[in-house]
Amino acid sequence: MLKSYLYHNLTEAGCDEAGRGCLAGPVVAAAVILPKNYRHPVLTDSKKLTPNLRTILRDEIISSAIAWNVAFIDNREIDELNILRASIKAMHLAVEGLKKKPQFLLIDGNRFFPYKNIGYKTIIRGDGLFFSIAAASVLAKTFRDEYMEKIHNEFPLYGWNKNKGYATSLHRDAIMKHGITPYHRKSFTLFDTQMAFEF
Repeated sequence: MLKSYLYHNLTEAGCDEAGRGCLAGPVVAAAVILPKNYRHPVLTDSKKLTPNLRTILRDEIISSAIAWNVAFIDNREIDELNILRASIKAMHLAVEGLKKKPQFLLIDGNRFFPYKNIGYKTIIRGDGLFFSIAAASVLAKTFRDEYMEKIHNEFPLYGWNKNKGYATSLHRDAIMKHGITPYHRKSFTLFDTQMAFEF
């Protein structure tokens, strides 16, 4: 069972992102404030859940959360900022849009830039340790997947309805055959097996 909080006396928001390692599409971050007594027998890291279960949990999280928000940074801004900065900016925007101001942030991963005067802790694999981060991972993943399925209709040759913009062989083959789309990240190495992260 995951933990409900780090500090009982502080209003905590869990933060996570989805799509950081993709060749196309946005990076999406979510911030979620859950009740202190929140528990769920199934909720965990979104990568360990089936798509159907993630969808069910999204509705459950939205109805149970004290506050939640999702923010998108598109591929053009990723190219301008680099993927690390874009991911953190998306988290900042997600926190900024919360209807209740958190007093502390639980961040999935090991990198973050301070947001205003709010304290934070980075937690490697935090989406498998804290309910609020797991909830953020589910929201970020489901909202991003939904978006990728939508833009798949514009460019069906790249298989985004299945690969969601990740570097599958089908996706890379389509890039080789048909070139890139307006949704591809030009700062990533798109034509071989290694992606270029600009930190």
